[in-house]
Amino acid sequence: MVKKHFYMIIIVVVLVPLVIFFVSCNPFAPGLDDHSGETSPLLSDQKNPDGVFQNFKYAYTFRDTSIYGQLFDGNFTFVYPDYDRGGVEISWGRDEEMRTTYGLFQSVQRLDLVWNNIIDSSSIDSYTTEASISRGFNLTVTYNASAIDRVDGYASLQLVRQGTQYPWMIARWHDDSNH
Repeated sequence: MVKKHFYMIIIVVVLVPLVIFFVSCNPFAPGLDDHSGETSPLLSDQKNPDGVFQNFKYAYTFRDTSIYGQLFDGNFTFVYPDYDRGGVEISWGRDEEMRTTYGLFQSVQRLDLVWNNIIDSSSIDSYTTEASISRGFNLTVTYNASAIDRVDGYASLQLVRQGTQYPWMIARWHDDSNH
């Protein structure tokens, strides 16, 4: 009887902690990033207009509609010229933008967005609640290894925020691309 208790104590004291240790150890888990403070974060709080462009690029790179949706004001309007119809301006709201972009994100393997230099912008300071920024961009859309589109264009964005402590959001996007 004493031997039986001895083995039970050995099991509880030695084997149970070993089993718990090995079960909680994931050899496939990535290591801890000790350098996280040395680089800029992937996402911005959008407290400045550059943060909007940073999050826009992130949303496209990772095809993330949850981040993409946070870029737009509730009264958002997207406008583009339909060159197939003589340059007639086509527009839609936030819901259609989200559906269209979700479809894009689902149908491609990769999106590479590069924001180029700012061409024109309104005066922006810490008290501004509206801003206009126009800048060039290059977008590479990879559907598969043999189907790749390159889009070069200009985006004219009207940004708004409810107050100086709130994030900037896109209220209007006029897209002038080669597609």
